Amino acid sequence: MDTRLPSTAAPTDVPAFQPFQRLQAMPARSRFGLALATLAMTALIAWAVSAGRQPDWRILYTSLSDKDGGAVLGALAQLNVPYKFAEGGAAILVPSDKVNDVRMKLASQGLPKGGTVGFELMENQKFGTTQFQERLNFQRGLEGELARSIMALSAVQSARVHLALPNQTAFLREQMKPSASVLLTLYNGRNLDRSQVAGIVHLVASSVPEMTPKAVSVVDQNGNLLSQAPDEKLAGLDASQLQYVRQSEQALQQRIVAILEPIVGPGNVRAQVTADIDFTQSESTAETYGPNQGTNPAAVRSQQLSEAPGAGGAGAGGSPGALSNQPPATPTSPVNGAPGALTTGTGAAAAGGVKRDAVTNYEVDKTIKVTRNASGNVKRLSAAVLVNHMTLAGADGKPGKAAGLPAEQLEQVNALVREAIGYNKERGDTVQVVNAPFTTTAVAGGPELPLWKQPEVQDLAIRLAPWVALPLLALIVILGFVRPALKAVRSPPPARRLEATVQDAIDLNTPAGAAGAQANADGSPRVKVTPDPDAVPLLPTAEAARQQARVNSLEGIRQLAKQDPATVANVVRSWATSTPA
Repeated sequence: MDTRLPSTAAPTDVPAFQPFQRLQAMPARSRFGLALATLAMTALIAWAVSAGRQPDWRILYTSLSDKDGGAVLGALAQLNVPYKFAEGGAAILVPSDKVNDVRMKLASQGLPKGGTVGFELMENQKFGTTQFQERLNFQRGLEGELARSIMALSAVQSARVHLALPNQTAFLREQMKPSASVLLTLYNGRNLDRSQVAGIVHLVASSVPEMTPKAVSVVDQNGNLLSQAPDEKLAGLDASQLQYVRQSEQALQQRIVAILEPIVGPGNVRAQVTADIDFTQSESTAETYGPNQGTNPAAVRSQQLSEAPGAGGAGAGGSPGALSNQPPATPTSPVNGAPGALTTGTGAAAAGGVKRDAVTNYEVDKTIKVTRNASGNVKRLSAAVLVNHMTLAGADGKPGKAAGLPAEQLEQVNALVREAIGYNKERGDTVQVVNAPFTTTAVAGGPELPLWKQPEVQDLAIRLAPWVALPLLALIVILGFVRPALKAVRSPPPARRLEATVQDAIDLNTPAGAAGAQANADGSPRVKVTPDPDAVPLLPTAEAARQQARVNSLEGIRQLAKQDPATVANVVRSWATSTPA
C-alpha cells in the first residue's frame, strides 16, 4: 500500500522566489537584524558622502576683538564665503583654498583694524571742533601710530601707549617734560632682550618732542618692568654682567672639553667651571713730592733781595750841590747763582757798609697719579672635570671591559685642564679631575620618540581613522546582519522544508521504504536508493540505523513544530484539503 502523501508543491503559476513572503516568514529576530543593518549602511553611506563634500577648514584670523570680529564676519557674508568658529570662538575658519584670497580682499577694505586708530582721526574733523578736542585727537592718533609701530615686532602680540603731554605756556619758568608708558602683550614663549626694550624706549622718546628716554616706562602683561634707566644701581649683578659670567664659564668649559676629547673620546668628558668675577670699579689719585736733591740743579721759582745802609755808615756828604743830592743806583738781582756785591754810584757810599737780605724760592717736585681699576677681573676659578672609564681593546681586537685611567695619564689630564683655564695658585684657583664610569650615555637631542608617539604620525592617524573605520564597520554590518538575512531569504520556504521532513519520516515508518532508504544517525538528509530484488537481505545493523534515523526525524519534527507552529498548521491543513493523485 502506498502511504506517501500527495505532493503539496506550489502551482506552476506562482514564482519560485518570493522575497517579501519569505521575509514575512522569517523570525522576528532576523527581520530586526536586517532592518538594523539597512539603517547602519544608510547612515555610513550618508556620512561618507557628507565628509567627502566637507571642505578643509583653515584659520583666517585669531584673537580678534568683538568689533573687528563683527566687521570681518559682515565682509565674509558679503563675499559669500562660508565660515565657522573654532572651539571657544577664538578663531574664524574658512575653506583652505580661499584663505589667501579672503585675506587680500579684507586687507583692501582695511580689515581687521586691530583695535587701534592712528592719524586717520584727523581726517574726520567736524566743524566747530574745540582746541581741546583737536589736542585730544592728535594725542590719540600719536598713541595709535606708536602702538602700530611697536606691534610690528615679532614677539609683540599687542601694545598700548599712554602719553602724558603737558600744556606748554609762556607764563611758567619751568616747563613740565612729557612722559610715556607702554604696555606690551607678548606671545607665549617669547620675550624681549635688553636691546629690543631699549629700542622701544628710544622709538617712543624720539617720536615726542622734548621727551627723554628716562621718561619712558615699558611694562609687560605680567606687570614686569622691562625698561630701566642706565644710571640706576641694582643690589646685585645686572643682566649684562650675568651674561658675561655665563659666557666666560661656557668658554672655559668648551676649552676643557676640546682639549680632552681627542684623548678620552667624544662624549666621555664632562666639565663645569665656576668663575668668581669682580665687577667693582675703583679710582685712586696719588700726589707725590720729591725731596731736595742736594747739589743737583733746581728750578728757582722766585727771588727777592733787599738792601739798607749799615749802622756805622753816614749819609751823603760833601758840599750841597748836584752830586750830593743824587739817589743811589738801583742794585741788580741775578736770577740764578749767588747774588753779587752791590756797589753804589759813589765811593763814599760804598765804603760806609750796606745791610743786604736775599730770599730765593725753588720749585718743588710733585707727581700726581690717577689709577682706575678695570671691571670684570677674575678673582677665582673652580673647575670640576669628570672623565669616563676607557674601553681598551682585547687581544683578539674586540672591545674589552672599561677600566680607569692610569695614574700617569690622569695627572696629564689634570695638567691639561690647568693650562686650559689659566690656573693661578696665588689667586686660589682649584681644579678637581675625577675618573669614574658613566651610568648612561647622553644622546644629543634627547631620546627618540617611538613612531606611534610622534606628532606627525598621530596627525596622520587622526585624519585617516574615519576612512579606515568606515570600511570596517560596513564589513561588520554586511557579515553580521546582511549576509545571514539574505541567506535566510534565499533558502526554501519553511513549509516545504517541513513537508519534506515529514514525508521522509513517513517513508521510514513504512515497510516498503525500509529496504530503499538509508538515514544517517545524526539526522542529516537521507539518501534513497532503488531496491534490488536480488539484493542480500538487510543486516541487523541496517535495521538499527533505520530505527535511529526514524527517531531523529520525529525529534526534528517536534522541534520545528515548537519553533514555528503556524507553518506546521499550514502544512497539515494543506494535506487535509488536498486530493489523492
